[in-house]
Amino acid sequence: MPNVDFQYVLLGALAIALLVAAFTDIRRRQIDNWLNLAIAATAPLFWWASGLALWPDLAWQLGVAVLTFAICAGLFAIRAMGGGDVKLLTALALWLSPAVFLKLVVIMALLGGVLTLVLAVWHKARRRPERLAVPYGVAISAAGLWVLASHFLPAAQASVLAGGLG
Repeated sequence: MPNVDFQYVLLGALAIALLVAAFTDIRRRQIDNWLNLAIAATAPLFWWASGLALWPDLAWQLGVAVLTFAICAGLFAIRAMGGGDVKLLTALALWLSPAVFLKLVVIMALLGGVLTLVLAVWHKARRRPERLAVPYGVAISAAGLWVLASHFLPAAQASVLAGGLG
């Protein structure tokens, strides 16, 4: 049986962790391992509070996380993604159903593209010769917060449904 109150406590903690990840990535271009580990380690509590079944629900959660890590590790190997970003996205895959995680990835890609364009223009305007560094953890965190708000908050769900029906 789902424990909705505990779910919201955990989702609140996840939202705070995503904000911390975004701010540290902006400030230091780094997402701390302890933060990614905390996000991943609390996912089983969320599974329990959500009443997920071992099969197939948890198998899907773990499978999507492994696939996410494999793809992102490849991007890390070619220096297209930072290590903290890989771990943050993998940890988020543990929290979200495959369909919701796919939404996160699409939103993340759109936000990351906009962020990259804005930073590229700013970088060029300031005539900075060094390589452009994009704090992609900001896009991951913003997409995560967006998905949490739109998928888990009842008021957000009601407004999305009302907008879609009206």
